Amino acid sequence: MPGNEFSDYIVYVDESGDHSLTAINPQNPVFVLAFCIIEKAAYYDTIVPRMQKLKFDFWGHDCVIMHSHDIRKAKGDFNILLNARTRAAFVERMNATMEDLPFTVIAAVIDKPRHRARYANPRNPYEIALAFCIERLQHWLRERNQSEPLTYIVVERRGAAEDAKLELEFRRIADGQNALGRIDNLAIRFMDKRNNSTGLQLADLVAHPIGRHVIDPAQANRAFELIEPKLRRGPNGRVPGYGLKIFP
Repeated sequence: MPGNEFSDYIVYVDESGDHSLTAINPQNPVFVLAFCIIEKAAYYDTIVPRMQKLKFDFWGHDCVIMHSHDIRKAKGDFNILLNARTRAAFVERMNATMEDLPFTVIAAVIDKPRHRARYANPRNPYEIALAFCIERLQHWLRERNQSEPLTYIVVERRGAAEDAKLELEFRRIADGQNALGRIDNLAIRFMDKRNNSTGLQLADLVAHPIGRHVIDPAQANRAFELIEPKLRRGPNGRVPGYGLKIFP
């Protein structure tokens, strides 16, 4: 049967913050990499239709690309959120949608000031976060007997040079530069934001709230409250080190 060589899951990836260690924004001193793991059947049966319906209901078309920064700033297509009633209705609908959608999150957060202070030659935060997330993804797949068939990791295209560097780092990790040894069942694909991928937009909506939670856990953060139950759990429901890795 066609498709048996592929796993039942697909992974969409996004980041929040930048990975520069030279110019660190004191308001956002962390780099976040978030993996959204989605069962393919749930993706095409539930997740895509729910997100599409939300777009049609608020804009009348599905050309809108969900981007957390634009939503927060009410920019571009999201200028409709400048209307208080529309914003309240959208937030309520978005929160309900995020709460209901079935997916699992694995995220790594790099505290850049601490990282820079601890190491004489600190590694690129993206490279560290990628290794952490890949290792935990592989554990997650093994737990579900999905570590033999191929699982695709889909990343937003950023530019030829950056994509080539990321692909090289992915190959290095998969070839054995990780805590688990060689990993042959993962592959990376790059997708342009203009393709309007629901999965990439979901990952975008997840990454920023996780970063804000790590920066200030006491701050009200409804978005993170909705994401937290979706974080991968270890024994006894433990999240730190399993679904959320903070480094150093």
